[in-house]
Amino acid sequence: MAKTLKHVKIAPKGMGLNDFVAAQEGFFAAEGLDVEFDWKTFRGTQSSWKGMDYFQRPQDKPYTENKEDVIQGACVWGTICNASAGMGRVVAEAYGDSPWAIFVRPDSKIRRPEDLKNVPVSVGLRAGSHFNVPYRLEKYLPLEHIKIVNTGGFGARLKALLEGEVEAASLLPPQIDMAEQLGLRKIIEDRFHTLWWAPANASPELVRGYLDALQRAEAALEADLENYLPLWKISIPAEFENYHRWDFSKFSRGEKFVYKPLSQSEFDATLDQVKRWGLDQHLKEERFEKLVHTPGR
Repeated sequence: MAKTLKHVKIAPKGMGLNDFVAAQEGFFAAEGLDVEFDWKTFRGTQSSWKGMDYFQRPQDKPYTENKEDVIQGACVWGTICNASAGMGRVVAEAYGDSPWAIFVRPDSKIRRPEDLKNVPVSVGLRAGSHFNVPYRLEKYLPLEHIKIVNTGGFGARLKALLEGEVEAASLLPPQIDMAEQLGLRKIIEDRFHTLWWAPANASPELVRGYLDALQRAEAALEADLENYLPLWKISIPAEFENYHRWDFSKFSRGEKFVYKPLSQSEFDATLDQVKRWGLDQHLKEERFEKLVHTPGR
């Protein structure tokens, strides 16, 4: 008798290829999952968030409007803050490791991180592109001189930069590779951690199966990255599909999946940073054990 698959809705971050590899290679099914990708949320996170406050962003709506059970991912700061604000639980058994960078146009006078003093950097409100700005630029500038503007998702940020709406934009994969192929100038780069978050009522078996499938995909990517680079096409927003003849063979692999637990110390440091940056207005619960959905292994 065929095994009954458990249905689960996933909103990919699009910063890495693991979800798409797992779907293509049947790794989700191998872990007993019938995965439905939440394309509405995924594309929404790439679009403009202008005028949107916290709880109004596309990734918030499964909790605040649609009341849907969706597993999502975001930067370590964003995921912990979302869970603290009542939107799901942190999946603490694994994390992602992702590149980040700030880009400007090639004709910009900005050449060093110090040149970003009082220059609004395009970000997505309270997401990785936002939190990384104070986290990385504070080495070069006092916090009071680090400015951001809420543009939204990566398609919107890259578009705003190309059209001259902003002087600088905080970018993640695969926008980093897109920006490089378009000849934009990188001002600063680094890496950061991402985390998944799940509905509080998600079964441990379901969450564990999802992580195990991502680990299978990680092994496949490590073994034959070149074979999977064309899957980046899935992450390209519609407005950029024909904007440039993208050479996916020259894209990096983006976010890596790391099957190791988030430490209590990183959790605590994350909350401390959020408070110091004045971005703690929506925190409700701050206890690690109350915010973590631990599926076990």
